[in-house]
Amino acid sequence: MKQLPKVLHLIDDTTAGGVMRVLDFLRTDDNLAQTANHEVKPVKRGAIISNLGPADVIVSHLAVSWRSLPSLIALRATHPRTPLVHVEHSYTEGFMTHNVPSSRRFKALLKLAYSFFDRIVSVSNGQANWMASSRLVHTDKLSTIQSCVDLSAFRALPAPTGPARVFGAIGRLDDQKGFDTLIKAFRQCSDPDIQLQIIGEGAEEPALKALAGNDTRIVFRGFQPDPVAALTDVDVVLMPSRWEAYGLVAVEALAAGRRLLCHNIDGLSDHARHGGVMMETASIKELSALIAREASGHSKTKESSIVRTTRHLENQFRDCWQFMLREVGV
Repeated sequence: MKQLPKVLHLIDDTTAGGVMRVLDFLRTDDNLAQTANHEVKPVKRGAIISNLGPADVIVSHLAVSWRSLPSLIALRATHPRTPLVHVEHSYTEGFMTHNVPSSRRFKALLKLAYSFFDRIVSVSNGQANWMASSRLVHTDKLSTIQSCVDLSAFRALPAPTGPARVFGAIGRLDDQKGFDTLIKAFRQCSDPDIQLQIIGEGAEEPALKALAGNDTRIVFRGFQPDPVAALTDVDVVLMPSRWEAYGLVAVEALAAGRRLLCHNIDGLSDHARHGGVMMETASIKELSALIAREASGHSKTKESSIVRTTRHLENQFRDCWQFMLREVGV
């Protein structure tokens, strides 16, 4: 029997979240297992990476920074003949706008870091367009693979019926997610029978609870280890993120037949074609109006076209990974 190639995935943040769940899908999916053995290896952030043992391709899911450059140089130097791939889970145009004082210096960092790899993978079309237009990487080295997980359990959830009563915001409680804007917008809605569930944990929790004040309609559910269960009681998912490389929650919401409202920015823009409703500005006024509109109408039942789309996304994820690995010679 022919031995399957070994694909070694390096990760420096094993916190529960979208990246780890995508890696779990890569590692355990039966279809992907027919063409390669995907193994995940945690490494210390910024540590010099020396010999990792035999691997047919090494895939970096590492955070790129000036501090991490020596480790990337060492990775390339100690594996000169092994194809190296980097998946960019973090950086986008929106990230640069909100977090980077010098875009020129930041782009120089990314160009240098990406030059050590044979292939750069963007996780959304929105991110890929920014990479290409900013000339961070030559398009011949750029692949787009939209993140995905096994969505079958989400598709099995019963679709909401009747007016939207429960709105959900799922993710780290961080400035990135725009939950502060969401809470302000929700508090402007006068409907006493609607609820906003904030699902997640993070450093912004005290500030967000202060914004919620004494509004009993706003409920903080904390971290939910089961993302399917987190969606069970939610009718509409809201994603007013300030930046987002892709937004795995969006795909999960659509697979579960939930209405999706998200900011038309970065990778979130990809979800318009999947059934997501785009918010052009994610302003408090616009978001409040959208919440009121959803609450006054009736939630759409689960559409078979959206279910088919989410199945396609799983297959597309598998096909794109297999095609990309063939391109780098695996």
